[in-house]
Amino acid sequence: MKRLSYAVALVCMLMFVSIAGAQEFPIMDMIANNVVQKYQAMNCEEMWKHKMEPKTAQQEEFIKILKADPQMRTQFINKVAPTIVNKMFECGMIP
Repeated sequence: MKRLSYAVALVCMLMFVSIAGAQEFPIMDMIANNVVQKYQAMNCEEMWKHKMEPKTAQQEEFIKILKADPQMRTQFINKVAPTIVNKMFECGMIP
């Protein structure tokens, strides 16, 4: 009985850690989701125009934060890269 309660406690702890890890950077997750949605909605002409536009102050600040936190940067890139790279490929921006 004691082993069963330890096993249940361990499973609960592992579930909590995995859920907490998924929300380690909730603001970054929100920004990444917005970026993904924006790129999914863009057509190629909008993509080319967007590439030439200067970054906003908020974008520059977020970039500074990502440069300072490698773990957050990795998670952000892992979330947005597939969508952005696929759209760039579709639009002929990369071979």
